[in-house]
Amino acid sequence: MRFEGIYTPIITPFGDDLSIDFDAYGQIIDWQADNGVHAIIVGGSTGEFFSLTQEERIEQFNFAVKRSAGRLPVIAGVNDLLADRCCELAAAARDAGANALLVAAPPYGLPGQEELAEHCMRIDRVAGLPIILYNYPGRTGVSMEREFLDRIASCANFQAIKESSGEIERIQMLAREYPELQLSAGSEDLVLEFFAWGARSWVSVVANFFPREAVRLYETCVLEGNFDKGRGMTSALLPLMICLEKGGKFLQSVKYACELLGRPGGPVRPPFLPMNEELRGEVSEIVETARTSLREILEEKSG
Repeated sequence: MRFEGIYTPIITPFGDDLSIDFDAYGQIIDWQADNGVHAIIVGGSTGEFFSLTQEERIEQFNFAVKRSAGRLPVIAGVNDLLADRCCELAAAARDAGANALLVAAPPYGLPGQEELAEHCMRIDRVAGLPIILYNYPGRTGVSMEREFLDRIASCANFQAIKESSGEIERIQMLAREYPELQLSAGSEDLVLEFFAWGARSWVSVVANFFPREAVRLYETCVLEGNFDKGRGMTSALLPLMICLEKGGKFLQSVKYACELLGRPGGPVRPPFLPMNEELRGEVSEIVETARTSLREILEEKSG
C-alpha cells in the first residue's frame, strides 16, 4: 500500500451528554471525502481513543468503513494500555473492513525494543493488514529505536512510520537508513522538513478544519516540488500548528477550530476541561489569521 497524501486523524464529536454524536461523525467523514483528503484515521489520539470504551471504538470502526463507502481508505488506530486489547481492536478493524492499522507502543509499560517489536508483530499476525507505525515517545514513553526498526523493517506489512517525536534528527535518520519504511509527517510544525526529506504523506491534524488547504500544501511540496510556495503556506500555518502542538489544550483547540469554521466539534470527555475565554479568543484569532493568509497565497497567480 502506498501511503501518499493527507491522512486526517478525525475528531470524535460528542453530544452534550458526552455520548458519541454519530450524526455529526457521519458529517465529518462525508466532508473529509468531499474535500479531497486521501484517507481518514479513526481511533487516533486526536479522536480521543483513550476516552472511549472498547465497544465504542469498535463501533467507530464499523461506522466509518460503512460511511466512507469506498470513497477513501479508513486506517484504524488500535492502541491501548493492554496488549490483548490492541489485538482485539486489530481483529475488529480487520473484520470491519479497515484498509490499514496505526500501531504505537503501549503507553506507561515502557517495553524494551525487542518486546515492542514482538508486540507489533503480534498485532500483525492477528490482522494481516498494512501497518503505519506511530512513534510518539512523548505520549507512550518509548521511542522506536534502531533495534526495533531493524527487527520489523523487513516484515511486509510494516510499510510506513508516522514520526511524531518532533526531532529533526529522527526524520533524517529514517529517510536515510530505513527507506523501506514510507515516512509520514507526524509533527505539524515540521511538515515542511518532512516533505524536504522525502515524506509523501502527512497525518494532518489541521485537515480536520483546513482539509483543502492541507491537500494543497501536500500537492505544492510533494507533487509540484514548489518549496518556495510551500514555505509561504507553512509560514501561514505555523502559529496555528505551534498553538496545537504546544498550547496545552490540544483537543479543545482542534474541536474549537472546527466549530469556528462551521464544522462539528463539541465538548471533550474528562479528564479534560473546556477552554477558558482567553484561550478561545487566542485560538479564534490564530485560525482566522491563518485562513486569511492561506487564501491570499492560494489565490495568487502562479508565476
